Amino acid sequence: MSHILRHLHNTNTNTFAQRHIINMTALGGGTGSGLGALLLERLAADYPKKSKLCYTVFPSPRIGTSVVEPYNTLLGCHDLLEFADVVSVLDNEALYGICQKNLNVHAPTYSNLNRLICQVISSMTASIRFQGALNVDLSEFQTNLVPYPRIHFMLTSFAPIVSKEKAMREKQSVQDITRQVFEPSSQLAYCNPANGRFMACCLLYRGDVVPQDIHEAIAKVRSSGRAKFVDWCPTGFKCGINSQPMLPVPGSDIAKVKRSVCMVFTRIAHKFDLMYSKRAYVHWYVGEGLEEGEFSEAREDLCALEKDYEEVGAESVETDFSKEEEDEY
Repeated sequence: MSHILRHLHNTNTNTFAQRHIINMTALGGGTGSGLGALLLERLAADYPKKSKLCYTVFPSPRIGTSVVEPYNTLLGCHDLLEFADVVSVLDNEALYGICQKNLNVHAPTYSNLNRLICQVISSMTASIRFQGALNVDLSEFQTNLVPYPRIHFMLTSFAPIVSKEKAMREKQSVQDITRQVFEPSSQLAYCNPANGRFMACCLLYRGDVVPQDIHEAIAKVRSSGRAKFVDWCPTGFKCGINSQPMLPVPGSDIAKVKRSVCMVFTRIAHKFDLMYSKRAYVHWYVGEGLEEGEFSEAREDLCALEKDYEEVGAESVETDFSKEEEDEY
């Protein structure tokens, strides 16, 4: 750890006006959750004024790579809640689905998945590297998408995700890509937004895009009911325009297109409960120095986070019922 921190310190010293730290981890394994959490904790202590943005691969709902990944994930989430400022949620199952259905890659490898993640990260950080009519800085990104300090877990989506063969014959207007980015097939985490509500949404456009087209596309999304927002945040949308078109990552399966959009919006425990009720595999963690009480603490923290999200959504549901009753009378 001292070697890693020394290297980071040297990099930081030689960097001009560094304001953000981007951390990429996977929570399913011991290295990603353990070392990743420790590194994040040390970064929060050494660089308290710099924003910590995490791109985190969570375990998939139906695909598992480790027996103890529920433990690793819950313990990792505990540190993400405390030390990260923004967490972009990803999962391999959704990435596999995108590669197979959208890009015609029948047997995706980790290289295919990593290139897709890199494509999204590149779009989210494009404003740092290129000029644009309406660039969204990473600080604005955080300010507009984190309504409360604990509610900083984001669902990420990208469009168009098309193979090079399809890109030649498919129309990709601003309205098309805006509609696509709200579809579950474009999301990088397995989730159905129709079961909840948006708190905030940031649309980052790249390429040949003008503000008028964006306003029309967003109006169409609103009228179609694809995006339902909580009542206390009626505006909902933050838009950015970068004039530099998307450039595929070397070796990527995704096609180069004239315009693209990346969307990030704000939105495990059952497997953990099943295993922890029998205290299965706990002795391995205790043997490495972890106290058993930390399991319960992490579980309670995640339970509190779930309730925070439920309360935010419940306020809007109650308001909807009130409006319906008023209409009836």
